[in-house]
Amino acid sequence: MKRTFLAITAALALGGCDMAAIDESGSEIPSVEPGDISQETMVEVTRTLSGDDFEGRAPGTEGGRKTIAYLIEQFEAAGLQPGNNGSWTQDVPLVEITGKNFTPLTVAGENGEPMEFQYGSDWVGVTYKEEVDTKLEDSELVFVGYGINAPEKGWNDYEGIDMAGKTAVILVNDPDFGTEELDGPFGGRAMTYYGRWTYKYEEAARQGAAGAIIVHDEAPAAYGWGVVESSWSGPQAYAQRGEDAPATTIMNGWVQKSVAERIMTAAGQDLGKLSMAAKKDGFTAVPLGLTASTSFRNDIRSFSSQNVIGMLPGKTRPEEYVLHTAHWDHLGRCKADETGDDICNGAVDNATGTAALVALGAAHAKAGAADRTLVFLAVTAEESGLLGADYYAANPVFPLAQTVGGINMDAFLMAGPANDVTVVGSGKSELDRFLDKALGDENRVATPEPTPEKGYYYRSDHFAFAKRGVPMLYVDGGEDLKDGGNAAGAKVAKDYTDNRYHGPKDEFDENWDWSGVMADLQLFYRIGRMLAMSEDWPNWVEGDEFKGIRDESCAAGQAKKSTC
Repeated sequence: MKRTFLAITAALALGGCDMAAIDESGSEIPSVEPGDISQETMVEVTRTLSGDDFEGRAPGTEGGRKTIAYLIEQFEAAGLQPGNNGSWTQDVPLVEITGKNFTPLTVAGENGEPMEFQYGSDWVGVTYKEEVDTKLEDSELVFVGYGINAPEKGWNDYEGIDMAGKTAVILVNDPDFGTEELDGPFGGRAMTYYGRWTYKYEEAARQGAAGAIIVHDEAPAAYGWGVVESSWSGPQAYAQRGEDAPATTIMNGWVQKSVAERIMTAAGQDLGKLSMAAKKDGFTAVPLGLTASTSFRNDIRSFSSQNVIGMLPGKTRPEEYVLHTAHWDHLGRCKADETGDDICNGAVDNATGTAALVALGAAHAKAGAADRTLVFLAVTAEESGLLGADYYAANPVFPLAQTVGGINMDAFLMAGPANDVTVVGSGKSELDRFLDKALGDENRVATPEPTPEKGYYYRSDHFAFAKRGVPMLYVDGGEDLKDGGNAAGAKVAKDYTDNRYHGPKDEFDENWDWSGVMADLQLFYRIGRMLAMSEDWPNWVEGDEFKGIRDESCAAGQAKKSTC
């Protein structure tokens, strides 16, 4: 999952910070000339990658393999060099688990008839365990509020309850959702990582739960049930688990809000009242006196997908790296629409971002070598949980201690040119200076993120670097369109989210207006080139949640007299 229109991140490497070079103002940011970026390349690569013959670019499929071969061809034609010690690819070991033969989710108690909820329309569920049979049997349901255990905040929704063998029922987002304040125990309006579904499943497993069920509510989730159903049904890819892998539940799933309301009523509870109680400090988990059961079979396939890596070696500091990233994968075949089309082509998400890697790579190659090495990384399995980016960040080809920054591109909406860009998580790092410089050169302005409660900061590949202490600058395409202003921009974004995002209708359109995309690419070209020509090693700002990780790595690097 990710923000459903343009995303860019500038990622500053874990550790690669020359403390002597950092002061309050930073060094001068070099000016760069506009890049010669080919709209023809953007159109052709996007059209090709989103064609039906690529079958939605699911990792491990023929369409995925075709995508990798095509990207190697395009990277080479753009003038890039192989980025992984002479190879164009980095293997990413994955396992694909496809659930089938789902029985209803049955909720029972001592009083009343058992309730049966149907897979797909009422609930969805998956397992992360590589087992043929999944069976959740008479598992006691416990409402655990937002399912958060945050010692640094003095907050533990699991305090005082043993979750072994039980199933956690969890609210989406975090306790500050719904407030208009910009500050609070969980960041005020801005969602923290505690609000993301990935965290909630991980924490339930750490607590020993047998199952974890998130209550879907469209506003705090920021997407409709159709997105959940299409994303969580069919083949699911995961990183292969090693012998010492963290614990996992038997089953992780979602239920419609209306289903959760029925369950709470059967338990003699009220979902609305419980939800309000869960927002307050001191909330305690509520056993519901009900049990949940379901079962399904799994087809299991182990395979490798690949990240595709190209590079332009730097001329004076080739061992300092600037990343450009985008995910090449999409959902493959998915739930058919009313016409019977079951290919989720992913034209906007993310054939456009992948095409941008090719176009930017070619533009930088035409401009000649920068001081630092420019890296172009097309990652796999983003739709399965940022797996390709996370694998690279855990196993970097170019050491994070020598990586200066990067740009991540995830879904360009064809909205036309805008006067602004939307900054997600503004003020987090010293990279704001690079953004401000590029915006000034392009005569554009920054607009604060309008919906920080939706947690877009945690929903694309840049977060794989951020959670390792990598400073991130996350900027979206603007909504103040030159033709129609903010109303027109909001309409375009809503139309995509409601009608195309993660569905078969995200298809290439020959009538698209590419002018706004090309303007945004000039902005990203400038930021990437500035980073590649600068001597700066920006850091997170004081008080940022990730600064401690960065500083710790820098201190270790200084002690070892490494780059940091």
